[in-house]
Amino acid sequence: MSQTQWYKLQQLDAKFLEQVHQLYDDNFPMEIRQYLAHWLESQDWDHAAGDVSLATLLFQNLLSQLDDQYSRFTQENNFLLQHNIRKSKRNLQNTFEEDPMYMAVMISKCLLEERKILESAESVDQMEVGNMQNAVLLGRQKKLDEKVKNVKDSVLEIEQNVKNLEDIQDEYDFKNKTLQVRDCEPNGMTQDEYRKERVKLHTMYLQLGHMRQEVVCKITTLLNVTEHTQNDLIREELVEWKLRQQIACIGGPPNACLDQLQNWFTTVAESLQQVRQQLKKLEELEQKFTYKSDPITQHKKGLLDRTLGLFKQLIQCSFVVERQPCMPTHPQRPLVLKTGVQFTVKLRLLVKLQELNYKLKVQVLFDKDVNERNTVRGFRKFNILGTNTKVMNMEESNGSLSAEFRHLQLKEQKNVSRTNEGPLIVTEELHSLCFETTLSEQSGLIIDLETTSLPIVVISNVSQLPSGWASILWYNMLTNEPKNLSFFLNPPCARWSQLSEVLSWQFSSVTKRGLNTDQLNMLGEKLLGSGGCTPDGLISWQRFCKENINDKAFPFWLWVEGILELIKKHLLCLWNDGSIMGFISKERERALLKDKENGTFLLRFSESSREGAITFTWVEGPANDVDFHSVEPYTKKELTAVSLPDIIRSYKVMAAENIPENPLKFLYPDIPKDNAFGKYYSRPKESTEPMDVDGGGKGYIKTELISVSEVHPSRLQSTENLLPMSPEDYDVVAQAITSAEILMCSEYAS
Repeated sequence: MSQTQWYKLQQLDAKFLEQVHQLYDDNFPMEIRQYLAHWLESQDWDHAAGDVSLATLLFQNLLSQLDDQYSRFTQENNFLLQHNIRKSKRNLQNTFEEDPMYMAVMISKCLLEERKILESAESVDQMEVGNMQNAVLLGRQKKLDEKVKNVKDSVLEIEQNVKNLEDIQDEYDFKNKTLQVRDCEPNGMTQDEYRKERVKLHTMYLQLGHMRQEVVCKITTLLNVTEHTQNDLIREELVEWKLRQQIACIGGPPNACLDQLQNWFTTVAESLQQVRQQLKKLEELEQKFTYKSDPITQHKKGLLDRTLGLFKQLIQCSFVVERQPCMPTHPQRPLVLKTGVQFTVKLRLLVKLQELNYKLKVQVLFDKDVNERNTVRGFRKFNILGTNTKVMNMEESNGSLSAEFRHLQLKEQKNVSRTNEGPLIVTEELHSLCFETTLSEQSGLIIDLETTSLPIVVISNVSQLPSGWASILWYNMLTNEPKNLSFFLNPPCARWSQLSEVLSWQFSSVTKRGLNTDQLNMLGEKLLGSGGCTPDGLISWQRFCKENINDKAFPFWLWVEGILELIKKHLLCLWNDGSIMGFISKERERALLKDKENGTFLLRFSESSREGAITFTWVEGPANDVDFHSVEPYTKKELTAVSLPDIIRSYKVMAAENIPENPLKFLYPDIPKDNAFGKYYSRPKESTEPMDVDGGGKGYIKTELISVSEVHPSRLQSTENLLPMSPEDYDVVAQAITSAEILMCSEYAS
């Protein structure tokens, strides 16, 4: 990879640059990508995403790179860039210091998405856009661009009309006063000349009336067009952005940034402000000269009221939560907040007017509208700790008019006792943050602004995080009513077509790979039963998160969450490579392996471990009588000691005559084991201290942790003596293997 990737991205059309903007936010700002482009592209972030030591090293190196960049800015006396780089470094430390692997995953995904954008841009140059949805979206944006431009152009045209009207009126006023003087002092003017001047003055009077009527009509037409355009912005574009934000919050595709919406909102707002000035000018002209049936006199109040109404509506709707409440310690789990842990939330005003900079003081309130009518018994109450007011400004967020709260905390009101009579558990309680501010203009216009966050779940222990996240998933998957805090009193069912997509997002949001159709079918059958996995199959909230799945002592979601954690901490590279089949039924597993060469194996997740575990199954025996063998699943305890690639490399079965053999040869379908996992094998460290062969004790015999399964030869030859295997407990009882242990094996130097 070379720096040309970042350079090429900057040469793309605006529609592709918009996709690049979506990749970066305050967690990892684009300015760092710009400053450190060459260094970032020269590091192995894919490897670091699965290696905590390398991730930690790269994290420290990145901070050092930022220090070097800061020094360059210091030499250049660039105070603003010094400030920005210091803030970026501090944010990176707060976000990633405890989990540098997450930073590696994020950078790896950004670089991958950049490559995809480049490939997409290159393909567009060679072929027509094939994605109809994108074509429709681009077409709609183009139409809205034209509408907003039409509003802006119309305002400029009216501006010129008002100026022309002012010039004609000044000329009329001058000539009228001149003739009035001549009425008193004819000054040698003949009657014929006087009549001609009067005719010209009357013609000018009629022209003035016509121009006034025309300006009023044009302003009326402009307000009609503006209202229609504004409705498109508020009822369609803004609503769709909020829906995309909900999807992005639960792991879906990144939400389109707000810059395009901001441009539209701001242009319309500026146009309305200009109309207000034009109406003020017309009023001044009316005060200088008016007449019976003057259209300015007749329509000025109605036009002004309508203009102010549109401006007020636009301002109020432009006040949005740009980034939903989130704990920096859990950036991939927004909307779940733990008491006593700081969280951040960011507001933006899409109407970016310079005169509003530092004029709006935002206050944050918790559960402002909650009362006994719209909540339930036992509903907990909380206080907000930290600075709960902030002034919106354009200096802290790359020029947008924003306010970011970085150090808020929640504390439960202990004097309000929670009863056990309430129908909801704490992770089903939905709360909200409300944000208020007021715009006061010198003209006397006062506009109250208010917006609310998406519903949040408040936990008091990190062990509640998985269940709290399940509530966030279910809510945002099924509704877009931000004030429906009683949602879980009667939660609706989800269609499998909805839930399957959300489940896949849970994997693609923390890795580079979502779930394929086969994997989703296996999960669907666990929830809906064999044959019931159809797109319209309904899954209840109880079935998803609360009922024990089959005969296990844990629900479906906690099982999936355990596997997600296992992948993130121990299996990330293998999952990203596609080496782990993961979710596969017993029947499907055997169907895939039965015709394969001896020693062909696949990796799948245990169905009997709540904490997440992985096993491998291999095939051996003659074609007409094959046997399938599965090892006891490996949990995080074993994988912390030895990586799965090393386990596979050194795995042994004590076969005939107690001779250890590695039965694993090919990763399904036919990839030689070392080709699939060789790059992940740990490299043996060379001893720097010679071993004393005479027993002087100067060195040690090197050791290696390996997995060994003890199997009696007769059990390898026949399956008649096997213990019966329950389909539900397939992971823990295998046809040929009764146990798997981590043993110490001596590796003597030659």
